Amino acid sequence: MEKITKLRRVGRKVLDYVRYDLKEIAFPSSLPDPPHIKKRRKLTWLECWLILKEASRLYAASWVRDIGPDLRPNKYKRRNDGDDEGSSKEPSALEDILVSARGGMETLRPALQRLYMTRASAYKDALKSFIQGYQEGLKSVMENESKDTKLKMQDDASRRDP
Repeated sequence: MEKITKLRRVGRKVLDYVRYDLKEIAFPSSLPDPPHIKKRRKLTWLECWLILKEASRLYAASWVRDIGPDLRPNKYKRRNDGDDEGSSKEPSALEDILVSARGGMETLRPALQRLYMTRASAYKDALKSFIQGYQEGLKSVMENESKDTKLKMQDDASRRDP
């Protein structure tokens, strides 16, 4: 009789472990929200439909290269009419390559060479500045070490002389 009660107790503990603890280990529950957070109300079917409609409109419009102010008027600032007309923008490297790619290989090769040369000069300048900074740092460390060794030698000499 005693063995049966022990077996029941062990079986119940195993079952409770599987039912509660193992479930929490495998699929942990998230932490509760902090007390200052207010839960939002549930949306109505009409509100869900309006959100879905607006999201699908924006998604369809995102396939266009420039969405423009008519689709997102809050994102675009109004331009001053007289300020921007006088200044012309230089085309970016990508635009330059795209325009030259339309002209064929004869026009694409110089554009790619310009791109590679600008990148190479940027890498070269960055490497030069890194080396210069590294040498300055190394020089300052070596000066500090030489000062420390001179002080140690003078200290040792002063201790030996008395």
